[in-house]
Amino acid sequence: MEKIKIRITIAYDGSNYAGWQVQKIGVGVQEKLNEAVKKIFPDASNVEGSSRTDAGVHALGMVAHFEVPAEKFRMPMRKVPLALNAYLPEDIRVMDAKRCPPDFHARFSAKGKQYRYFIWNHPANNPLLRNHVWHIPRKLNLKLMKEAARLFVGTHDFRSFAANRNYEYGNTVRTLWKCDIKKNGNLITFIIEGDGFLYKMCRGIVGTIAQVGLGKFTVDEIPKMFAQRDRRVAGMSAPAHGLVLWKVMYDLKAKKVGASVADQNKSDYTDSSVES
Repeated sequence: MEKIKIRITIAYDGSNYAGWQVQKIGVGVQEKLNEAVKKIFPDASNVEGSSRTDAGVHALGMVAHFEVPAEKFRMPMRKVPLALNAYLPEDIRVMDAKRCPPDFHARFSAKGKQYRYFIWNHPANNPLLRNHVWHIPRKLNLKLMKEAARLFVGTHDFRSFAANRNYEYGNTVRTLWKCDIKKNGNLITFIIEGDGFLYKMCRGIVGTIAQVGLGKFTVDEIPKMFAQRDRRVAGMSAPAHGLVLWKVMYDLKAKKVGASVADQNKSDYTDSSVES
């Protein structure tokens, strides 16, 4: 039976969800999407996502796919987001839908991801952003934080920055192409991009760098943390609600560690950003 595979880009506020995946206890974003898809396409497959975001984590560019028997697909592709959104809660939106090749897989075809993490650095939290930023009232040393962030770029064993799981990790080596920190007023944004991420790895990186900014660690301690491969020696995990899965990349043609910003901008890669 011929099937049409549909790739969708999803944005969601993770505040009310127990993560992306279908859960035994609590509600996952994937569960809500499966319900919406089945309302429109009863014979469709379950939705497969590109990442397994944790409870409370948000997304702007989560990518997922599902399949529909060709004879049951009777609407223009441009109407798929409208149809799905009619059955989704307001904190989950399908931003884009397109037909993709039969061999595409949202998770296994991904070549890289970008996460962003937001900190509000002011004695008083911003009430409009309270569910989407980590509030740090003490002044952070941005210069030291940027020095520390540069040490995370490249290929490293990130075992010390990933949360422990109930099974032994296999390969804990990952490559980050970018670990940048931007400041706009009281809002500090981390931009972390790489070929893959361990469980709570982004939050471990951000938490450690923030503690450098608070004077709890020195920049010189970062290489020692990498070398020890022990979660206990690195900094805290930043809270989940400041983290956003920003985009997922599928075709990296010129992405490389240490490339200039101009080179990176010339790179022709397809990501999960909403297309006009």
